[in-house]
Amino acid sequence: MQQRILLVDDDKNISEILEFNLKSEGFQVDSVYSAEEALKKPLREYQLLLLDVMMGGMSGYKLAEHLRKEKISVPIIFLTAKDTENDMLTGFSVGGDDYISKPFSIKEVIARIKAVLKRTGNISVEESTENLLTIGALTLNLNTKEVLLQGEKIALTKTEFELLALFAQKPDTLFSRERIIDIIWKETPYITERTVDVHIVRLRKKLGKYSDAITSRTGYGYRFNADVL
Repeated sequence: MQQRILLVDDDKNISEILEFNLKSEGFQVDSVYSAEEALKKPLREYQLLLLDVMMGGMSGYKLAEHLRKEKISVPIIFLTAKDTENDMLTGFSVGGDDYISKPFSIKEVIARIKAVLKRTGNISVEESTENLLTIGALTLNLNTKEVLLQGEKIALTKTEFELLALFAQKPDTLFSRERIIDIIWKETPYITERTVDVHIVRLRKKLGKYSDAITSRTGYGYRFNADVL
């Protein structure tokens, strides 16, 4: 079954080049030229969004933020000429899974797409013989990647789910930022320790009153705290 990608970029020349090469790699590609057009598409049916940041009308950041608020968790890779660390962290903070700076090579884009699809397509970050993991008020379905908190489903991006699953499956382990990057982003280059922190902040916010289920130790990293659940 072909994996479907939605390409959102107002530069038609770039879109045509990317679309041709992605189709040559076996992907099914739909191209639109604005965030507004993208919103008319069945976004939940795509395996990945390739999203330009700077567009007329709604920006790529705004579109990503909107999708996450609507609990649409399809992976997002940003394409942008803005390449500072703060720009990258903004992309991750609104729910992006990767960030590619222009100009880029087609080979790099394809490699990064395959890395994100491979990472987000895994059942869990580490093999588990259990499909359901329940810790107090928290239940993780490692097959469907769904999370229930006090019986209510909470919407996590795939990266957020992988982080939570990593911690919950190893509650007695203190994970350094370097180790988290090696496990969660092992095939994605240019990930910094601050990127880890941004994702942890977003994940803890979604855990609400149970945010302390993920604790930090200054200078060491993060671990799971089952006692609060």
